[in-house]
Amino acid sequence: MLGTLKKMRSHLDENNVVQYQLPVGDELLDLNPLIGSQLTLTHTGKILCCNCGKKTKKSYSQGHCYVCMQKLASCDMCIMKPETCHFAAGTCREPSWGEANCFVPHYVYLSNTSGVKVGITRHTQLPTRWIDQGATQGLPIFKVETRLLSGLVETALAELIADKTNWRTMLKGNADDLDLKAQATTLIPQIAARLKEITAEHGEFAVTELDEEIQPINYPVDAFPSKISSHNFDKNPEVSGILQGIKGQYLIFDTGVINMRKFGSYEISVSL
Repeated sequence: MLGTLKKMRSHLDENNVVQYQLPVGDELLDLNPLIGSQLTLTHTGKILCCNCGKKTKKSYSQGHCYVCMQKLASCDMCIMKPETCHFAAGTCREPSWGEANCFVPHYVYLSNTSGVKVGITRHTQLPTRWIDQGATQGLPIFKVETRLLSGLVETALAELIADKTNWRTMLKGNADDLDLKAQATTLIPQIAARLKEITAEHGEFAVTELDEEIQPINYPVDAFPSKISSHNFDKNPEVSGILQGIKGQYLIFDTGVINMRKFGSYEISVSL
């Protein structure tokens, strides 16, 4: 197989085990059956922008050339920090894209990655968002009308708990199960005043508290690394070894780990 990389596709099977596929150009490589086998990924030296297709010396915003990174709304800082949304100011890079992607329902959730954390995602991206972060449990706690609102609620909760994943800890094993519903019961009253401010400004139904069940997530891992050593196509074009597992967007080899999302748009060849 030869082609440019995209982030791994994933879904949960009937046993809540993540099934992974790696897009390589127009083909999909089923990864779960390869665990325990030799796998080699070799970077050809080419990086082709995932938007315009032009060759670029460096990948920006997970697969874009510099020009596309600067002009696309999907690469703007407000995607990383939705509470800074500037659509209302008339400065959105692509208003039609913003309307289609930011003015849709979003979830604010708790997840268990390297411990409990808060996060946000579009309503169509559960449980994918949890899987991408390597969470072993997920629980949506609020549904909001826009991406901006999800950021406002998230920042309120981030004053109480983490909003980042410790990826090294996440890759060393699975965190102990947490009672995320109990965590939500404790946290939500602590941001009641901020929620009241948000609904007063954006409407009574802008934020809806949810009562959902915890989603368990199991990853296909034969062995976790005791010490984290990272592969990097920019430093060594060949990543090779026995594939021992997959968690989040990381492939776990006996020779080290690699974040496949980091190398979006890199052209690679795959050999088994």
